[in-house]
Amino acid sequence: MPLYKTIAVNANTTIRIWKIEESYEKLLQNINPTQRCLQRVHSMKSDIHRRGFLSVRQLLKEAGYEAEALFYDENGKPHLKDGKHISITHSFEFSAVIISDFPVGIDIEKQREKITIIADKFVDYEFSYLNDKELVRKLTVIWCAKESLYKVFAVRGMSFKDHTKVIPFVLEEGETVAWIHYEEQVRKYRVPFLEFEGFSCAYALREL
Repeated sequence: MPLYKTIAVNANTTIRIWKIEESYEKLLQNINPTQRCLQRVHSMKSDIHRRGFLSVRQLLKEAGYEAEALFYDENGKPHLKDGKHISITHSFEFSAVIISDFPVGIDIEKQREKITIIADKFVDYEFSYLNDKELVRKLTVIWCAKESLYKVFAVRGMSFKDHTKVIPFVLEEGETVAWIHYEEQVRKYRVPFLEFEGFSCAYALREL
């Protein structure tokens, strides 16, 4: 399947989502992978991880970038050579990239009951407004929001539970606000989110 969804967030920011239905061989076509890219994908043991990796390169192509335009810093954060900001995510059969003139973060996760078991590892303040109603969906949005914050802030040692806060939200509204409190830094982010085919996706936009 080609591009699943494109979201024009604003004049400077675009999200592209891919539904991974193609074979590894099909996804490898027309992306001109670098040798380093091929080495990385060949080292992956899982077929879905390999196809997820290649689907991201297909998304880059959709955005007008060759595979060589993407590189990673020493912390594993992705960058584009033209200076634009990028964040990448994939989960099972979906992948996404967000590209912007400003720092951004994005995450996709499958909605699964097991998230209720690990909730106390990433939720603290948010327990004050959570209840059994729509719990899996809300926890998944919270996880996506916090993962997006982590990607945009990109500081090692930041804890989802201790350093991030997602304010109460209504699923039907598709947006919340989140904060990072890390050492002396306090930052506010707008976090829109969407749900599709049993998945949640959230992305963090800095509130200046």
